[in-house]
Amino acid sequence: MNKKKIEFEYKTKIKLLVDYNKNYYDASKPSVTDKAYDDLKNSILILESKYSFLNSKNSPSKIVGYKPSKNFLKTAHRVPMLSLANAFGRDDLINFEKRILNFLSKNSDFNLSYSAEPKIDGISASLIYKNSEFKIGLSRGDGKEGEDITANLATIKDIPKKIHSKDFPEEIDIRGEVFIQNSDFKNLNEKFANPRNAASGSLRQKNPNDTKKIPLRFIAYTFGFEKGLKIKNQIDFLDKLNDWGFKTNPLNKLVTGVDNLLINYFNIEKDRTKIDFDIDGIVYKINNFELQKRLGNVANAPRWAIAHKFASNKAISKIINIEIQIGRTGALTPVAKIKPVNIGGVIVSNATLHNEDEIDRKDIRVGDLATIERAGDVIPHILSVDKRKRDKQSIKFIFPKKCPSCGSKTIKEFNHITKKEDAVRRCASEGYVCEKIVIEKLKHFVSKEAFNIEGFGKKIVENFWKLNLIKLPQDIFNLDFKKIENLEGWGKQSMENLKYSINQRKNISLEKLIYSLGIRHIGVENAKILSKYFKSFSNFVSFSSGTSLDDILDIDGIGETQLNSVKGFFNNKINLNILKELQKVLIIKDAVTKDKNGLLKEKTFMVTGKLNGISRAEVKSLIEENSGSSVSTITKKLNYLIIGDKPTKKKVDQAKELQIPILNQNQFLKMLNITS
Repeated sequence: MNKKKIEFEYKTKIKLLVDYNKNYYDASKPSVTDKAYDDLKNSILILESKYSFLNSKNSPSKIVGYKPSKNFLKTAHRVPMLSLANAFGRDDLINFEKRILNFLSKNSDFNLSYSAEPKIDGISASLIYKNSEFKIGLSRGDGKEGEDITANLATIKDIPKKIHSKDFPEEIDIRGEVFIQNSDFKNLNEKFANPRNAASGSLRQKNPNDTKKIPLRFIAYTFGFEKGLKIKNQIDFLDKLNDWGFKTNPLNKLVTGVDNLLINYFNIEKDRTKIDFDIDGIVYKINNFELQKRLGNVANAPRWAIAHKFASNKAISKIINIEIQIGRTGALTPVAKIKPVNIGGVIVSNATLHNEDEIDRKDIRVGDLATIERAGDVIPHILSVDKRKRDKQSIKFIFPKKCPSCGSKTIKEFNHITKKEDAVRRCASEGYVCEKIVIEKLKHFVSKEAFNIEGFGKKIVENFWKLNLIKLPQDIFNLDFKKIENLEGWGKQSMENLKYSINQRKNISLEKLIYSLGIRHIGVENAKILSKYFKSFSNFVSFSSGTSLDDILDIDGIGETQLNSVKGFFNNKINLNILKELQKVLIIKDAVTKDKNGLLKEKTFMVTGKLNGISRAEVKSLIEENSGSSVSTITKKLNYLIIGDKPTKKKVDQAKELQIPILNQNQFLKMLNITS
């Protein structure tokens, strides 16, 4: 990857992060899930650690939140309001504690006590007290500078206006969260998406009398600037907050050891739906203030605290309909259309049903009341239905035996490895016959991992298909731009931009082209493997005849399943014609042999489990860029097994038996001099 491309990718991610921050902090309308936001933030930090020439004033390593609104006066925080690093599982917590012990030069038997505090999904605020009186109230803003929302905060009954205790500090910034209880939110007439949005919108109104009408609450949990505070640890500070008249979270707890942190975490997650305010995780803080001071901060987050995010959210809603979506490989995916419901701050109206077997096993029907879960706070799916409340006229859902798009027979293929039928039912049409399949293939062709044609999104593919502008991949490079210029919503400039983007992508690598073809079972990594084997496009096309395709079974990473997919692709005349037409309009670069003298020279790696903030594809790319190689099976020749969250037990056991070193994500990145 050249420097310009790296900079372009970095700037694109930064711009996206700024937009997300604006929607979340300024407009009070989150546009993505917490996980998608965290993944983007982590990918930026990984790029910065890998390439020292990357730098931006809007980097998540430098800012928190979003710049204060022009509707309010801006005031600098006397001590910055920092963000928190995230943990998603046991390994993250173990690594967090190890980093602390290493920094403090303590042995593993040194007991660290934590203040475990459920993280309320509300709006952060800082209350400035001088001589026991509430003087100024600020929003988080960008972490360094906040909005002066004193008048609005003063309407909240939970915020003491004067402290009568003699041991209250001379000056202190009390920090906490403004929120609305779920029970109060139900009674609001305003059409806010969730309690957090309602709290944010209410706090930032110009007229305090309007804010006063909203049942806002405040829970205190920390402090910023202080003068005269004589408390030594966080738990005592929380107790003192209660003495001073502030509300604190009743679920706060002093915990020692990672195992006990996890027990507390799962206990709270289990009872999460019973709590009358939204929480999205638990914040762990080193209890001792002296240790906090020694640990200090890294980037814009404290070393001594971390937020352990919850894995999922659940809600109950009614199934209005069950629709069948068709993917580019012909897979029929059932989707439940549900009555819109708020799940963890996101309005959900669709839930995946996975496949036909899943519907039959759970006996899911239209009209059922279903428990919906956002797994990992991302993909909503149905856990179960309440059969006791089912209508007596309810009818069992029958999966279509004919494709809803083209009318072809739908089939379940027999898997010769498992000796069972696949769970997924597919449209049996070949090539580019089924309209829905073709549209999805075209979307894949222009997608980010494939041709990555800027400005050529999914909606444009669908629109151009309806207008008969594209029917096959090669049509993209032979578009009638004069006709496009005259389309509604287009014009000369937007047409020229699209034309430029398409022309920019006429020069493509062999691996990208192979991936873009959408051959079933051939993902990014397999496309890379095949490109290295074929070396040139002409060699790739020449394999369309004869039995020599079987030779690719000898390639590490390519199995019988992938081989049969490649054979099936070349056995289709339409596919062969597409290749010939693409060859006429594209410059297809041969596979490049990489330098063999990197940090991981002659080392082999295998990855198992879910990694944090980095995909497996990115890890494998890092390995190859540093002269290492990735393998798909564990043998004595394997040098390292990299494990993430919930690794495959069999692979871990095999590695231990063969005495193969096992690395976690941070240990692997350390080999490349990358800090997480």
